[in-house]
Amino acid sequence: MIFTRRFFILFALGVLPLIFAWGTPGVKWGLIVYDLALLLAAYVDYRRTENISKIEITRHMPRRFMIGEENDVQITISHRLPRRFTLTIKDEYPSGLELRGERLLIATPKRHGTAYRQTAVGYKLYAASRGDYGFGDIVVRRRGPWGLIIKQDRIKAAEGVKVYPNINEARRHELSAQRNRQMLIGSRKTRIRGQGREFESLRDYVRGDEMRHISWTATARRGRLITRQYQIERNQSIVVMIDAGRLMTSRIEHLSKLDHAINAALAIGYVATRGGDNIGLLVFNRQVATYLPPQRGHAQLAAMTEALYNIKAQMIEPSYARAFQYLSQNCKRRSLVVILTDLVDRDASAELLAYTATLLPRHLPLIVTIGDKDLRALVAQEPRKIEDVYQQSVAEELLQQREEALARITELGGLALDVPAGQLSLQLVNQYLEVKERGLL
Repeated sequence: MIFTRRFFILFALGVLPLIFAWGTPGVKWGLIVYDLALLLAAYVDYRRTENISKIEITRHMPRRFMIGEENDVQITISHRLPRRFTLTIKDEYPSGLELRGERLLIATPKRHGTAYRQTAVGYKLYAASRGDYGFGDIVVRRRGPWGLIIKQDRIKAAEGVKVYPNINEARRHELSAQRNRQMLIGSRKTRIRGQGREFESLRDYVRGDEMRHISWTATARRGRLITRQYQIERNQSIVVMIDAGRLMTSRIEHLSKLDHAINAALAIGYVATRGGDNIGLLVFNRQVATYLPPQRGHAQLAAMTEALYNIKAQMIEPSYARAFQYLSQNCKRRSLVVILTDLVDRDASAELLAYTATLLPRHLPLIVTIGDKDLRALVAQEPRKIEDVYQQSVAEELLQQREEALARITELGGLALDVPAGQLSLQLVNQYLEVKERGLL
């Protein structure tokens, strides 16, 4: 029981005069009776306050929280009590999540006849990191009918919640990538059905068609130029390798580089699943942390999401040797191997290139590095003191080493992308769709 401000004011009106009137028996006993009556009134007010057992309070929230988004949490109240009353609710949300809304929730539940009627109040939690989080209990306060006391109760409501990678972002990027591809295709006079190895049909030649697709036998038979049309192959394999080493711990735009890589992996997994391809996953740092063999279907995408929700980057150097050796031993079918990593010095680049080259020609490697806006901004700005010149020199050298490494992989027959973190998912999906259209697998 907690006494209210009203109680203390009324109590003071009885106690302070009592100090000065202690020597006057008539006044003294009258004030003592007043104070005792006030305490009795507070007790009666406490007894008349609604019992928490007659109020149903529950927490409702999504089964999965998404990183980088505001996630709704609702507290619902229902009862059959005759009096209208007000609740002050404090939910013990996870300290690792950021509150978006009021800390204390005020609810005045309504009664509808003899039936329960629900009232809901809520708040939002912003998740900046993936992983496991825990809610505590719900603390509820009710003021007595006379306003003398506040009754407080703790409702047991401890439960866990998982913050997952943002699959909604994957859906958005898939739509954007498809729209971009359609715009590029629409710029030509003919509709490209794809340049995979699966023959689909013959049609009349249209200006812009590649000469290598002309069917000369059909052309001779019909007396006009005829083009072979191909459909994009399905049931191909993509394996996404995610570096969870030291360099992936740095943060860009409120998310770590690892979070950006995971979102990109889910984006390409989402598109591949919708396109009927197999998608696999390999996460590594010093050792291989997670491996999912390439499979197709929504169950595989769900397995990827579950495998990635609690992956953390470690402050250790990644072992490309172990990762690529593991992949070679466990993935025999030709695949598009997407390596999401970061490069800083020539030694790391040389090691990555050396082991990436071992994938050729069985697999098609695609190295994707997450561009650092700070380095490019540092190079672009005008130096104002000698320390700025030294810093710009180091930044320019790092960027040059990165460009040289990516150029080297393309010389070997692979693919390479250096993409800003904010465009990583979209650019990767675009590259995947281009690989499919060109029939590179």
